[in-house]
Amino acid sequence: MPAMTDTHPAIRVSEIFGPTIQGEGVLIGLPTVFVRTGGCDYRCSWCDSLHAVDNQFRHEWETMSIGAVWQNVLALSGGRPMMVSLSGGNPAIQPLGALIERGHGDGYRFALETQGSVVRDWFADLDVLVLSPKPPSSEMTTDWAALEACLQAAQGKPQIVLKLVVFDESDYAFAKDTAARFPRLPIYLQPGNHTPPRPGNEQAPVDLEGIVKRMEWLVDNVTRDRWFEARVLPQLHVMLWGNKRGV
Repeated sequence: MPAMTDTHPAIRVSEIFGPTIQGEGVLIGLPTVFVRTGGCDYRCSWCDSLHAVDNQFRHEWETMSIGAVWQNVLALSGGRPMMVSLSGGNPAIQPLGALIERGHGDGYRFALETQGSVVRDWFADLDVLVLSPKPPSSEMTTDWAALEACLQAAQGKPQIVLKLVVFDESDYAFAKDTAARFPRLPIYLQPGNHTPPRPGNEQAPVDLEGIVKRMEWLVDNVTRDRWFEARVLPQLHVMLWGNKRGV
């Protein structure tokens, strides 16, 4: 009998790591294995994962079969079902549908975060879909029609939430506008890390004092405006490990 082969499209992978905790958003604190894909259609001015975004680092990415990716996840998790976070870059660029199907067969759950610029029918197979449109400080422009199409593709099957990074008043106004566009979606706000590392420099210092001050400012704004539906959370991994990768 010939050896079985993986006939699904390969995935560009920047790194696979864990178990660690999810550091932000609706799943904050939850033990998670991360599959970080390579490539992104955005170039946010404050990107904290350029090693998984910019093509100049593509030589560090590995083209992997679904089976190879899944063997890594199984090894890291010890074969015990847990949450798998599909991140990037923009993971929606990659053909992840078969990986999600494979993992569900073994009892694992999948969360994906994307800016909502690329629509995939397999969004409906996720357990958690985090839509994170980028605010003005990113210097990117949100395609609201594409983000709406992402919601339609998900068909209401996964848990769907909004997560927005906030650096300044313009970002805060953008967050409020986004919440008004999608009033049925829970929204999570987080202060931005204004000291992201350059790739290969995970020892770059983090201005935690500045981040905490921005979070205090964000809390003050939310409570002043009686925006009681918003949830304000830190980037827990930044507070614990700074700019270190693989945690």
